[in-house]
Amino acid sequence: MSPFPSKKCGVLGCTGSVGQRFILLLANHPHFTLHAVGASSRSAGKTYKEAVRWKQATSMSEALGSLVVRECIPSEFEGCDLIFSGLDSDVAGEIGLLASLLFVLITAEEKPETAFLKANHRVLSNASSHRQNPLVPLIVPTINTSHFSLIPHQRTHYSLSTGFLVCNSNCAVIGLVIPFAALQAAFGPISTASIVTLQAVSGAGYPGVSSMDILDNTIPFIKGEEDKIQPEARKILGTLNAEQTGFAMQEGLRISATCNRVPVLDGHSACVALKFEKQPPPSVEKVKAALSGYVSEAQKMGCPRAPERAIVVMEEPDRPQPRLDRDMQDGYGVCVGRVRVDESGIWDLMFTALSHNTIIGAAGSSIINAEAAVLMGYA
Repeated sequence: MSPFPSKKCGVLGCTGSVGQRFILLLANHPHFTLHAVGASSRSAGKTYKEAVRWKQATSMSEALGSLVVRECIPSEFEGCDLIFSGLDSDVAGEIGLLASLLFVLITAEEKPETAFLKANHRVLSNASSHRQNPLVPLIVPTINTSHFSLIPHQRTHYSLSTGFLVCNSNCAVIGLVIPFAALQAAFGPISTASIVTLQAVSGAGYPGVSSMDILDNTIPFIKGEEDKIQPEARKILGTLNAEQTGFAMQEGLRISATCNRVPVLDGHSACVALKFEKQPPPSVEKVKAALSGYVSEAQKMGCPRAPERAIVVMEEPDRPQPRLDRDMQDGYGVCVGRVRVDESGIWDLMFTALSHNTIIGAAGSSIINAEAAVLMGYA
């Protein structure tokens, strides 16, 4: 195997919580180096230390703090091999479903990610704006790196030679679809699932949820969150068509979701109940073996940051717990516990899943996606 090449990286939205996580993960990456950081025009021209309210547990290095923040326009990021976007969805912009279907180009007041794509940059986005676009792969690197095969069609559509736009999924979805993928690989399609999430405050960004709202409390509603879970899961767990020009969603998968904000800093938990299409369902022992034995696509490919174990099965009756387990596999793994049969007979299987919402659930997924793109020859 040839050595993994070094790549210069840029980060859009560098002052936000996801942008900060991108920068922290890139600082310790063996092959990716931080070359440029971008934020809003009010931050452009300042040093990063002046522009950011640093909220990471690791101290900011002197070299990082001295970087000059640039505007989020393509000309400011020349020389970058990869662009990571931590922009908020309302800022990131959208290509537009109708525009994609009608082959209409957006020309007026393009928002950053669209502009970077059309300027032939390789963009890896954490924003939700493009996730359901039929021209944009929605990739969880431990599941569906095969969806990178849509990139040649995307490039043809936008007359690109080297650029692309790839998204990672919603932070709550990622922690669900990884165990779903392992189970479906072993036992066939899941037909129905009920999900109750317990989502950390870091998922709301900074300053996020008011302390007066979240202390001594849980909030049984997160705007827009429940609407993302079924569509994103269906796209991720689906396949490309034979021509590799579009997606065949897993339309038979039905998910009922309730999303809650809880007073936890990092780590999204999900209480899952599901039913398989094929009956009778597998035993708990077989389910645990399928989950713990799952080897991710990113691991097979040799991505440097791919977790050694994409899924860690926990036997303790009171695990996983965010404070104890969110950093499992350096935050790139999903912990699954309380695997059990539903004694009521309504569901085939129940379990609790935990994932680090800003690592595998956000910036970390984009970084492994970038590694996969390099190894597959797209970057």
